[in-house]
Amino acid sequence: MFTDKYGKNWYKVGLHIHTSLSDGLLSPEAAAARYKNAGFDAIAITDHWVYHGEDEINGVKIISGCEYNLGGFDTSVDVMHIVGIGMKKEPDISSTDTPRQEVIDKIIESGGMAILAHPAWSLNTLKDIKPLKGFSLLEIYNTVSNAHLSSRPYSGYIVDALANIGIVYPLIATDDAHYYDGSDDTKSFIMVNSESDSVENILKAIREQKFYSSQGPQLSVRRENDKIIADCSECVMIDFLTNASITIDKAVRGENLTHAEYKIKDYEKWVRVEVHDKNENYAWSNIIAL
Repeated sequence: MFTDKYGKNWYKVGLHIHTSLSDGLLSPEAAAARYKNAGFDAIAITDHWVYHGEDEINGVKIISGCEYNLGGFDTSVDVMHIVGIGMKKEPDISSTDTPRQEVIDKIIESGGMAILAHPAWSLNTLKDIKPLKGFSLLEIYNTVSNAHLSSRPYSGYIVDALANIGIVYPLIATDDAHYYDGSDDTKSFIMVNSESDSVENILKAIREQKFYSSQGPQLSVRRENDKIIADCSECVMIDFLTNASITIDKAVRGENLTHAEYKIKDYEKWVRVEVHDKNENYAWSNIIAL
């Protein structure tokens, strides 16, 4: 837990983690210990097609979860991975051929939130995503998608293209840990402003979008009249991303940056903020609709 200068408590949470219950290389107990040692307060265990209920393991709160990898291996045909978290019971989903909308619906019926996982890695398109209703979250960054033989971890393009047509999802960064060899574990997470570290309160805060995504930097973004204001821990870049094609004031570069302001243009529909520090660790805000 981290307490900021305003007295708000922030909890470090990982929402996409695999164990030896499916294709991860550590047991749930060992994975929880690894994340506990890295300062995480809660994690969701989201093994492929293996539901893990709410729990506490080695001092880490466990959020219920499961990942449903739909389709086969050809991204030009039918690949989409949907993660469910916070379910009160196991959803009745049993086949990789289950329609995408049905998977989302069954996660919601079970009391959970449906996450669109690593859309860049899956090469999901606007055509794939636009018809679907009920996603609660979208992974803007997925660590394992940049590990070993993978190279598409960042889904900023699809996030921004969706926002341009009025589809805005809260954005999360996750590990999707499998290897536990330093390439994909304890790197990407969300910081949640919650009343406590209980699973109930953490999920409530996530639903209320009281979080930002990070690999280390702290980030706070707000709108004041015609300005977007970003405050962060020391960084070398503060970037305001919008539907504008070219504006000279969208990116701030320098040393030890902790504050930047951006004046909203009349034609802008949305804005989000990314920062990174000197070690190339990023943080991402949620989208502010204008």
